[in-house]
Amino acid sequence: MSASGTATPVLADVILSPTSLTEFPAYWCEHPELFATISEGTTAEERMESVLRWFIATLKGQYTTRNEKMGSEKKPLNPVLGELFYGTWPDENGRGETILVSEQVSHHPPITGYYIANEKAGVVLQGHSGQKTAFSGTAINVKQSGHALLRVKPKDGSPEEQFLITLPKLRIEGLVWGAPYIELTETSAIQSSTDYSAVIEYKGKGYFSGKAHSYKAVLSKGSKHINTYEGQWTGISNIGSSKGPVFYDADEPKEEVTVKPVDEQGEWESRKLWYKVANGIRSGDYETAGKEKSRIENEQRQRRKDEQAANTEWPSWHFNHIDSDADFQKLVALMHDKTQPQTEDAYVYKG
Repeated sequence: MSASGTATPVLADVILSPTSLTEFPAYWCEHPELFATISEGTTAEERMESVLRWFIATLKGQYTTRNEKMGSEKKPLNPVLGELFYGTWPDENGRGETILVSEQVSHHPPITGYYIANEKAGVVLQGHSGQKTAFSGTAINVKQSGHALLRVKPKDGSPEEQFLITLPKLRIEGLVWGAPYIELTETSAIQSSTDYSAVIEYKGKGYFSGKAHSYKAVLSKGSKHINTYEGQWTGISNIGSSKGPVFYDADEPKEEVTVKPVDEQGEWESRKLWYKVANGIRSGDYETAGKEKSRIENEQRQRRKDEQAANTEWPSWHFNHIDSDADFQKLVALMHDKTQPQTEDAYVYKG
């Protein structure tokens, strides 16, 4: 409640995060060295395993960071159409700089397009994601729409390889106790143009390792089984079995994305757009946060009304929408009975 006794127009900090969903693609590259070194694999199988390791390395940041920083899962700020986020990871070990361009390309339904590239390393990721939520008993189920396409130019001179990455489903638990947290559920998959694939199954406590945030990945080429990887995506996972060699340790240091200071950002850039809202949430000034959040949302609604009246559409800054992607279709055809994205449309980076 505000000082006047009226309800503050923003949910308290137990629910809201000071971070917009437009920033979330940065979690794909909190381990930029793992991203850059994919192209250094000397065989298609080695590169496939590197893609799987890098993907597992992205999960802890994406799905548990807010628990660690703020005590429980928070609801991200809903981006406005045209919202932008730019970031970089500096060159390390001579492998080149990695850049990120993220844009809210649709508001209804909410979709974020992203492009991450290390041109020197020959590794480029682009994709889009959205969320659909539904209540189920005492939890919230979140279905992530979209997919990512990774392109790799191997350092050994082999032809370019492509990897289609599908997105896991989420289940937000702990609502009854006021301490929400995320578990990944069901399966996701990575399919390469060389016919290597990885199907990743996610389970919570009591399955595989008997611990929360568990997964088991099966690497195959066509119908031939190659290897398995299992453990916790928030902890240690091993090759072959829980007693096998370490595949990945999620406690390895991560690198936060580098962003220009807020006063040097444009008005559509995420941290400048939401600056007063984020400050209000962090400082406990929910009245100011609520007023600023309502102002931004009202301006968004008015823009859409103006566009409808003028029979125009918002022009995307960095991405073009396409209904059908030939590379996507080729990779889906190789997936056989694996988890497949439901749609083949895409948002292609135009610079």
